[in-house]
Amino acid sequence: MPLSLFPFFALVTILTFLEIGISASYCQNLSNETLGKASCPLNFDILKKLVNKDPESSTFANISTQCQTILEGLDLVRSEYLRTNEYFVPPPTTSKACWDSYQLLIGEFINGFDIETSCGYNIAEWISKPCMNIKSRAQFESLIPSTELYQLRYYCTQSLDDSFTCELCTRKLLQLGKNYFDGIGSTAGNISACSGYPSMYAAAFINNFGPTDKATAKCLFSIELKPKKSSSSHHRSAIAGATAGSLVGLLGAFSAILVLLMRRHRKNIKERSRRVMEKNDSVKDETSLVFGFGLYSRSTGLKKFKIKEIKSATMNFSRENIIGMGGYGNVYKGVLPDGSEVAIKRFKNCSLVGDANFVHEVEVIASVKHVNLVELRGFCTATIPLEGHQRIIVCDLMHNGSLYDHLFGSEKKRLSWPIRLKIALGTARGLAYLHHGLHPAIIHRDIKASNILLDETFEPKVADFGLAKIKSEGTTHLSTRVAGTLGYVAPEYALYGKLTEKSDVYSFGVVLLELLSGKKAYDNDEGKIFRVTDWAWELVEQGRALDVLEQDMAEIGLAEVMEQYVLVAVLCSHPILDVRPTMDQTVKILESGLPVRSSS
Repeated sequence: MPLSLFPFFALVTILTFLEIGISASYCQNLSNETLGKASCPLNFDILKKLVNKDPESSTFANISTQCQTILEGLDLVRSEYLRTNEYFVPPPTTSKACWDSYQLLIGEFINGFDIETSCGYNIAEWISKPCMNIKSRAQFESLIPSTELYQLRYYCTQSLDDSFTCELCTRKLLQLGKNYFDGIGSTAGNISACSGYPSMYAAAFINNFGPTDKATAKCLFSIELKPKKSSSSHHRSAIAGATAGSLVGLLGAFSAILVLLMRRHRKNIKERSRRVMEKNDSVKDETSLVFGFGLYSRSTGLKKFKIKEIKSATMNFSRENIIGMGGYGNVYKGVLPDGSEVAIKRFKNCSLVGDANFVHEVEVIASVKHVNLVELRGFCTATIPLEGHQRIIVCDLMHNGSLYDHLFGSEKKRLSWPIRLKIALGTARGLAYLHHGLHPAIIHRDIKASNILLDETFEPKVADFGLAKIKSEGTTHLSTRVAGTLGYVAPEYALYGKLTEKSDVYSFGVVLLELLSGKKAYDNDEGKIFRVTDWAWELVEQGRALDVLEQDMAEIGLAEVMEQYVLVAVLCSHPILDVRPTMDQTVKILESGLPVRSSS
């Protein structure tokens, strides 16, 4: 026998003698069946870090809930195992080791507490016993329809650190459990092995913060710490309260003095302004308000019109030339000496506030150049006796009016779906440029159908930057006075004044819903309030996304494609800020037709 073959035959002889067989199924499951029986793959340290060891503060010390909490704590640990290994349960060979580890951990919190004796749970069996033989993430996702998983993402992606968002998520998880896991599957003792699957999956793969986040642990697994205050802490609180009260009193007095001084200062400014106006007996062009921002250095093509040129172009601001009206003033159609048609926006607020709004809009529009943003051709500033301040902006005329005119105007024209998609995509690109193409970013604050103008080819142009805000570098949001249009304003901005780029995303989502449905963002018919966002989401939740689409829309796309656009609109107009995609992500989804689930 050749010497090289001797080790091979020796190995065969040994294996035969020990009667060890390696089956094909064992090889397939080798990744989930570790050979080390004494080692538990579950990481119980994450639970230890979340839970305070003080028995007075730990939820484990609550006799009425401790058994349930112990189970939910185990679900949390298994959720982290699922996140890192994509399996719901560890290998059966490790059950005893995991049981011993968990019992040891519980003993650190509650002395002498035996889980099996006190609660009746056979944890050693339950730790590795799968629900309905579902062991992996892939098996779970094959059981749940993609629409259900999308809705789960809609509710549970964001931080769950407040009761409202937590309730939305847990309610959806309970519904999912009832539909797919209730009353079926295997049980261990008196505990269903299926009960924790939806929460474990959501914490592992849906929620952006994961199962080890304190808010997620509290909401999905009821792991919460609330240490009791000692008498000394109460004493310190009382002292702090008294000190704070004194400071509030001092601040109140100081504020009153400051208000009086500011009122006197404003009165002096108004008086000086009045004297200047009295000295003006002829038209005086004003430039300092605008030039102080250095516009000419940034926009060399910007023209400063004379007031007589503007009056000539608009037939002395004839009512017949009005093509738009709003809280800011009127928009006139004008014709310049070279024959070009322009839109002339005349502010009607001639106070100092009006001056500031004018300067702000000129600065913003002149600084941005994009095919889907209205381009400024020029401006006019003048002070006229009897007529007061004149603040005027000159832009190219959009011959197809606004999106509002086509969707809801008196001469409503039904737009085909390809035209609507072109408008949606162009608007999204314009906003993406404001948010991601400029530094610092610009937040428009008033995206709505009437502020989306259409040229002769129906290319959209985002207009009216009068409410726009420039976001400072390094800031996450702006806290500012709420402005905008009812039905388009994001909830976090309307309620708390928290303004971010996602506020514009919300407004865009509303506009996209208007394009898809032909319904207004907001309507109040004799006290019956309609919000297109609430209406659309209710249909999506019922699995009727296609019912959002306007009936008899021309050249409509395939059903599965149109459903994706509805889901994009609903996602952008989600009431919770963190769930909305960015405008960059929205553009990519609209351009590529990617499934909405991949945008989170």
